[in-house]
Amino acid sequence: MTLINPPLLTHGGTHAARAFRMMVRDLARGSQGITEGDDLKVRQMSTPGAGVRVVDGSAVIRGAAWGQGSYTQYNVGNATVPVAPTGATARSDLVCLRVEDPEYEGTRDPETDEIGYFHVVSNVSTTTTTVPSGLTAIPLARLDIPANTAVITDSMIKDVRRIANPRRDRKLYTAYPTSLSRLVAQDNRWYNWPAQARWKVPIPRWATSAKLVVTLAGLRFSESDVFAWMQTVLGTDYGQTTSIDDDQGNGIRRSTVVLADTINLSSALRGTTQDLHIRTQPKKIEWGNLGVDAATSLIADVEFTEGVV
Repeated sequence: MTLINPPLLTHGGTHAARAFRMMVRDLARGSQGITEGDDLKVRQMSTPGAGVRVVDGSAVIRGAAWGQGSYTQYNVGNATVPVAPTGATARSDLVCLRVEDPEYEGTRDPETDEIGYFHVVSNVSTTTTTVPSGLTAIPLARLDIPANTAVITDSMIKDVRRIANPRRDRKLYTAYPTSLSRLVAQDNRWYNWPAQARWKVPIPRWATSAKLVVTLAGLRFSESDVFAWMQTVLGTDYGQTTSIDDDQGNGIRRSTVVLADTINLSSALRGTTQDLHIRTQPKKIEWGNLGVDAATSLIADVEFTEGVV
């Protein structure tokens, strides 16, 4: 096969449908899946019964054959998908969004038949997360159905959706103390310190997790050995505790401390602006003091990522 001509959108040209599908493929960077994190989620029916419902959403479905391109498909409202009851043994089924284009497979008529439809692949492995090879489809959910069961509930539904092109948003925040600020307590209590390590961070409405890397370069230790804990805090979500363990005596010295966390964002935080700050707990077992000053740099590297919800 040679170049497909004329190039798409050439004035006066006649273009094959697959030229547009290839444009969809290129714009989707060859990826397939749902568009946003809450698209096409599979749930039990409003009154649980012998089927499931698929909620609103859209997706890109890549053709199984090379040169077929990719399809876009939209669902508006709840679509009901029947599921056969099980017999004496348990069974797993895979709910998919399938495209059956008669140019490549099957005999469906685009004028009268559904070319895109929700499809159940029955009796798959209990670990299945992908559609069978050669099928133009994306997986939405695996149903792990007990024996002698005709009613599907949410507890049987394993979400296997993937976002075609998950969004990311990354920003750097910095702060530079201008004078000495010391933390001199050793009482096993948490303090919002250093106060300069506080930033207003807008959280995208689509973000499901935040990767945080906070660096305290030139952190000051003095008077004696230091032992303390530090955490990042984003809104109401706390990161992992990192230890500061310094055994270098009573002179003034400096070190770099890095806090790194992945925080799963609660739905209440999405689409809001929250404080990102550091809190510190100096321990009683050592009597040294912490400090930040004009020789200290505070850097927060924040990346939000999108996932299914």
